[in-house]
Amino acid sequence: MGRSNRAGRARNETEPTPAVPGASSGATPGTAAGGARTHAQGPLARPVDSGLAELVPDRDRPRAWTLLVDGAPQSLVDLDDPAYLGFEYQRRLGHLIDLAAPPGKPITVLHLGGGALTLARYVAATRPRSRQQVAEIDTALTELVRAELPLERGWQIKVRGADARAVLERTPEGTVDLVITDIFAGAQVPAHCATAEFTTLAARALAPGGRYAVNITDGSSLLFARSQAATLRAVFPEVCLVADPAVLRGKRFGNLILAAAQNPLPIDELGRRVASDSYLGRVEHGRGLVDFTAGAVPATDATAAPSPAPPPGVFR
Repeated sequence: MGRSNRAGRARNETEPTPAVPGASSGATPGTAAGGARTHAQGPLARPVDSGLAELVPDRDRPRAWTLLVDGAPQSLVDLDDPAYLGFEYQRRLGHLIDLAAPPGKPITVLHLGGGALTLARYVAATRPRSRQQVAEIDTALTELVRAELPLERGWQIKVRGADARAVLERTPEGTVDLVITDIFAGAQVPAHCATAEFTTLAARALAPGGRYAVNITDGSSLLFARSQAATLRAVFPEVCLVADPAVLRGKRFGNLILAAAQNPLPIDELGRRVASDSYLGRVEHGRGLVDFTAGAVPATDATAAPSPAPPPGVFR
């Protein structure tokens, strides 16, 4: 779930954009090359397992679409440019993907939560030959996305219709370079995917030098965000947080990105990238993160609660 960034800049020149696939022989009138939905067809609304999914044409990009579920923005996909990240939280996760290995080097990624597969597309476009697995419990949503916003042939992306935690539990130890957790039930992070036990499973899945990234939402008192920072700090020696300063002050409900690893994180470079974005962002690490956590207790399977629901009208 995220907020769009109309002023978001294109990725840098070291990040290639793949060609649009050619038209299939079975294409129907009004359907784009590769069977993708066109803006001429207009918005689409369809019930899925998790609620009402909507695909809304982006007014600025001719082959881009926003996915909403029950009115909450989930993903933005540009079929012409899979390396475009239009939501601020996706942009920040994109920085972590960029810094996970030297530019262009293939990596192994486990995505917990799929949506419209924006981040999986990004990895495939910027790191060709990467191997990716996506856990998305809403199989009807995945079918809709695959039909209307198809993936490119040759991308090594496997989507599994299962609960994210169940997939994480079955992931072999030490096999993944990057775990990205972006799990929402409606507009809230489910409790069972926001605990120390869940985080320990993610740490177990990581290969040496691997990293863990999490997207959450919170506002006002930031009790959930503080608890999540404490949860990651209980499992990983290195943790940082990235968010809009207004969100960090509790002045606005929004996204916060947490990153963690066993080895030092690239804080300086991450800070430079966040500072160069067209919207405000701040990286908290070390003493700043300790102060932000402010004595919060890690969440466990016995104590965890879902993230707070967004305030009324936050997506208008």
